[in-house]
Amino acid sequence: MPDDKPHYPDPRKEDIMAGDRRISRPDSSLPDWYISDAKYRPIPIAWFAAAILIQTVVITGIWYVTLTTSGWVTIVLAALASIGVFLWSWGRGIGTAGQGWQFATIAVMLMQFGFIALGVSDRL
Repeated sequence: MPDDKPHYPDPRKEDIMAGDRRISRPDSSLPDWYISDAKYRPIPIAWFAAAILIQTVVITGIWYVTLTTSGWVTIVLAALASIGVFLWSWGRGIGTAGQGWQFATIAVMLMQFGFIALGVSDRL
């Protein structure tokens, strides 16, 4: 007795195709048009967030380490660290991102540096 049922591929074992497009594959429940297999596209929010978080941690650490020194030492070290983080982020991708991301990165990093400078103003 022939089997009259159509063959349905098992998505756990083989690709599910719709013409020339893969709809599903064994290791993913998302179709390939939703998340491409062959391309990684980093997004500016990741570069922005990394720059801000790293600057926050580094300049806060500098502030704690230099609590007993002159405020100028803290300001100079925080400025150097902020410039280093900025240049790293710029080379990482912020430099090629949209102008809004570039402006936001510069503005927030300057604001955080300003907070440190304001915080040590009583030690100048």
